[in-house]
Amino acid sequence: MLSCKQRAADHAVNQDSLAHCASQLPSRFGTHSAGDSIAASSLEANHEGMVWIEGGTFVMGAEDQEGRADEYPSHNVKVKGFWIDVTEVTNKQFQQFVDATGYVTTAEKAPDWNELKKQLPPGTPKPPDSVLVAASLVFVQQPAAVGLGDPSMWWTWKKGASWRHPQGPGSTIKGKENFPVVHVSWDDAMAYCKWSGKRLPTEAEWEYAARGANRAKYPWGNEDVEDHQPKANTWQGKFPSLNTTWDGFDNTSPVKSFQSNSYGLYDMAGNVWEWCADWYQHDYYKKIGQSIVENPAGPSSSFDPDEPTVPKKVVRGGSFLCNASYCKGYRVSSRMKTATDTGLEHTGFRCVAD
Repeated sequence: MLSCKQRAADHAVNQDSLAHCASQLPSRFGTHSAGDSIAASSLEANHEGMVWIEGGTFVMGAEDQEGRADEYPSHNVKVKGFWIDVTEVTNKQFQQFVDATGYVTTAEKAPDWNELKKQLPPGTPKPPDSVLVAASLVFVQQPAAVGLGDPSMWWTWKKGASWRHPQGPGSTIKGKENFPVVHVSWDDAMAYCKWSGKRLPTEAEWEYAARGANRAKYPWGNEDVEDHQPKANTWQGKFPSLNTTWDGFDNTSPVKSFQSNSYGLYDMAGNVWEWCADWYQHDYYKKIGQSIVENPAGPSSSFDPDEPTVPKKVVRGGSFLCNASYCKGYRVSSRMKTATDTGLEHTGFRCVAD
C-alpha cells in the first residue's frame, strides 16, 4: 500500500481535506459491492439499541461563517422517519458479526496492485511487495509542534493494524468491547449493515439526527465544545503534538461517555467519524437548488477535484482528533470524504433502519 507520505508528495494537500489524510490516498481494491456473500441476519433489524426519529423538515448545511466550501449553500430538506442506532457500532457488536459470518475486513487483506493502479496516474511505478501488505492508517502523536499542511506527518500505514489491533501489532481490543469499532472501510460497514438487516444513514438523515430537536450548531446546542464541561471526545491542546486530555481521553472513548443529544443519541460529535451512504461531491449542495429537497440520497457518483479518480463516500461527526485550530469536524454540518476501501483509527459507523 502506498504510504501517506508517498501520496502527499504527489498531491498538494487541500485545506478542506486536512482532517483526513485518507482524502489523499488511493483506493486499494477499487469499487465493488461489499458483503455480497454476507447473508442478512435473521434478526432483521429488531430495533434494539435504536431510537425512532420522527420525520420533518430542517435547514441542512452551514449557516455561519465556519463551514468549508462544500457545506454551502444551506438548504431546506425534508426527511421521513427512521430508526437510528443510539451509539456507534461497538467492537463487541462487530465481533458478533465476524463470528457469525467469518467476514474479513479490508484492512486485513493485502492490496491488489492491479486494482490499486487504476486509481493512480498512468505510469506510477509499482511499490515493492513489502509495501503491498495488509495495513491501515494509524495516528502518531508528534513530539513537537508541526505545520498543519501535511497530514502524513501524523498518519502512518502500519502493517497489521486493523479493527482487532487498532494501533497495530501488540495492541488489542480486549477490555474495549464497548468502544466504537475502527479501521472499518465503507465496504466493511455496508457488509455489517446487510448482515444486521439495517443500512447506513444518508447524509441528510445523519445531520437531521445529529442536530436534535433544537436544530443547533452542535448536538448539544450552540456552546463551543471546550466551554464549561466536556461535551464530546475531541482534541484539547495543540494538535497534533499536545493533548491535555481535559475531556478524559487521549484516543477513542467508550460509547455513552458523554451526554446524549435531545434524541438520546450519543457521540454524534467526536469520538470517531461515521460513514454515510452518500457518494461525495464537492459541489453537491450547489446543484440541488433552494427548494425543499425530500429524502435526498446524495449524488449518483463520486467526484472530488483533489482526487477525481478515487471513489469517495461522505463521513460525518468528527473524531477524537478534531481541534478548533485544525478541524472542527464535530460541527453538525461539517462534511469530510474518504475512499470507500480506506480504514482509519478514527473512523467507524452507526446504522439506521426504515
